Amino acid sequence: MATKTYFSQRDVNNNAKINEILDEFLPEYCQEYILGISDTTTTLTRLGYVRDLKLFFHFLTTNISRFKDKTSKDITLADVENLSPFEIEKYMHFLTSYQKATPSGQLTKTVIETNAERARSRKLSALRSMIKYFIKKNVINVDPTRSVNSPKIREKEIVRLDVDEVKKMFDTVDNGAGLSKHQLAYQENTKVRDLAIVGLLLGTGIRVSELVGIDMDDVDFDNLSFVVTRKGGARVILYFSEEVAGMLYDYFHLRKNNKRAETNALFLSLQNKRITTRAVENLIKKYSPIAAPLKKISPHKLRSTYGTQLYKSTRDIYVVADVLGHKDVNTTKKHYAAVTDDIRRKASTAVKLRDDD
Repeated sequence: MATKTYFSQRDVNNNAKINEILDEFLPEYCQEYILGISDTTTTLTRLGYVRDLKLFFHFLTTNISRFKDKTSKDITLADVENLSPFEIEKYMHFLTSYQKATPSGQLTKTVIETNAERARSRKLSALRSMIKYFIKKNVINVDPTRSVNSPKIREKEIVRLDVDEVKKMFDTVDNGAGLSKHQLAYQENTKVRDLAIVGLLLGTGIRVSELVGIDMDDVDFDNLSFVVTRKGGARVILYFSEEVAGMLYDYFHLRKNNKRAETNALFLSLQNKRITTRAVENLIKKYSPIAAPLKKISPHKLRSTYGTQLYKSTRDIYVVADVLGHKDVNTTKKHYAAVTDDIRRKASTAVKLRDDD
């Protein structure tokens, strides 16, 4: 029940942010669009859409001359429909690097925002989604983005920890080797918790958003299982190994005896509140440069590490997809691509060019 309350509150907070942006910055028809897709999207998706649309309308009023006497809220659907492909392409170019606006809408000269191919593609998709919604409703007839190509997204190399780096990661959390004196002062107080977090991420492949939502009564040590809330709100049971159980139980015992906790959350911050995704990300950033100095490791990379190891063990892409909670098995195949790197590495030593005499 407490976990449901946590995710319900997160939706309430997201909706509040959505409504604030709609009321202050976006034309009225954007509210109709957001309401229209509310049954098929999450609040996090809709929040991303309104933020992207806010940026698009800001671009129109600051970079397209015929709109410079208008505010974002004055832009009509007819204005959007009559945009030229060139103007959409100018928007895509604008997204590569622009001055960031403050919450009040004023530009700041000190903060430059940049977007790589994937982020620009997502922002174009947000605009296309709104346009297609109103075309389907027969409100407009023309999609000005139709002839504009989405940015070509270069496939990124799958970054994950190898076996030795995983061991070093746990050693670093356990003994603090390589941490600064300042980091060691905090690490002594959080070591047991941090081991449980890293163990759960590397041992089950759950998302960081799923991890922070776990409550005390979601964990069942008798069956070595726990409940997580997946994207979209589905509650599923996952299992952990006895090795992970040892790390988790050590923390669980301390957590159960914490009388100052302000929540039923499993993982707490130093302020005895539910730990945040940002805090977990910072936690991983603290330990990972010591374990893998040449790799940029995030909680998602620990998820990739687990997915790769699980595929190596099972050779079943559908099992990996199910455990990781992927709706599309093509997403999971990225972990298979990571395995092929090991095959290529072994192939490099398989052929001898000169026999040793």
